[in-house]
Amino acid sequence: MKKAIALTLAAALSASLLAGCGGQSGQTSESTQSGSAQSTDAAETGIPAYNELTVGEDYTDLKADLKFISHRTDLIDDGTFDGYVAEFQKLYPNITISYEGITDYANDMTTRLTSNNWGDICMIPTTIPLPELGDYFYPMCDLSSIQDEYNFADNRAYDGKVYGIPSTGNAQGIVYNKAVFAAAGITELPTTPTEFLDDLQKIKDYDSSIIPLYTNYAAGWTMSAWDAYIGGGATGDADWMNITMPQTHDPFAKGVPTGDEQSGPYAVYNVLYEAVKRGLTEADPTTTDWEGSKPMMNNGEIATMVLGSWAIVQMQDAGEHADDIGYMPFPISVDGVQYASAGADYCYGINANSSDDNKIAAMLYIKWLSESSNFSYDQGGIPVLKSQEYPETLSAFDGIELVADTAAPTELADLASNVQRDAELTLNSDQTHVMRIVEAAINGDETLDDIVADWNAAWNDAVDRNAPQE
Repeated sequence: MKKAIALTLAAALSASLLAGCGGQSGQTSESTQSGSAQSTDAAETGIPAYNELTVGEDYTDLKADLKFISHRTDLIDDGTFDGYVAEFQKLYPNITISYEGITDYANDMTTRLTSNNWGDICMIPTTIPLPELGDYFYPMCDLSSIQDEYNFADNRAYDGKVYGIPSTGNAQGIVYNKAVFAAAGITELPTTPTEFLDDLQKIKDYDSSIIPLYTNYAAGWTMSAWDAYIGGGATGDADWMNITMPQTHDPFAKGVPTGDEQSGPYAVYNVLYEAVKRGLTEADPTTTDWEGSKPMMNNGEIATMVLGSWAIVQMQDAGEHADDIGYMPFPISVDGVQYASAGADYCYGINANSSDDNKIAAMLYIKWLSESSNFSYDQGGIPVLKSQEYPETLSAFDGIELVADTAAPTELADLASNVQRDAELTLNSDQTHVMRIVEAAINGDETLDDIVADWNAAWNDAVDRNAPQE
């Protein structure tokens, strides 16, 4: 496969980045240090750094029992993770790994982290502010030691230390049924919100039994997916989400920050509002069914769903029409250029309170998953290693510039989370503000302008309280 995408991975690193990790091999002893005090220097801990481990050669006799908590309940239920464990154990027969799935992952896992004995590996909840990562998770290595080889290496890093390794990368676009688009006479993918809404109307006019845009409102978490599109994909600016937006007044206003009403955060949310208002979504959003929507998409009963690229494989596997499932960039252009947000999916984190042997075993398993398991390809995602090719499922992104959100410098690391908390607008995890858009469009009691006026007022107050003052 040819790499058909130019991936812009912008990283704003603090001046305090440390040199690559030094270390040595050897057996280890129990460690119960607090996460904030831990070091990745093997001379101090006796634990080699993540980047120093060679899977299949180091610690092949290591014995450990790992508990892994994941949001991917589907891959636990269907035995997919059991298959990965079986392959890993061909190299490490004395390391056992048991998985536990959580459905309401972000909320439940955030609570469970307050207990030191929740397990050994989990997908780090995005609700944990970057400066607090060390309170819960073990620093696996210095960022400088892997950032040239790993995509999105800075996603869960703080002060030059990596606390989470990306499980895969996501491009943010729209899952769609190619056969439905073709039957409705749509020959070119839309590049603006207006074109996209017009295409949804064409689908409805072609066959009113097909749902042009399925919201998956009832699932809740699927609604927060819309927040993932208001960054680089909507603005063309990698600094927007973590650096600029938390210091900007009225970020949700029409035309901000580009000056074009067809781009920016407002334009993203307006697609949802208008689609619901115009009757281009399911008749009753309260009755949507996430699992049931997958075969409906596969069979052509649903035309589009706004979800990350991780959803492609799930839709393909849900029926006999895998070839009909496509993935398109979100229909927004900035100054005639179409961008798409890209970033890490959940990152693997290791319990700071696990034993040293379990920490080493966990790093070995994470490294095997990241570099050798084909997990990213299996899930239709962007591979973790920069040296690996992109999957065919992202072929529609040919010529589209993928923009990863710039990591905030250390002095601003908690600014975005603090502003969102004080404004009660927790993006990418709390879905209530997006669900409000659907409810308002159905009931007709609020316009999108009414909603964003409330958001902006709360956001502005939070910016004034938290942003650095000149």
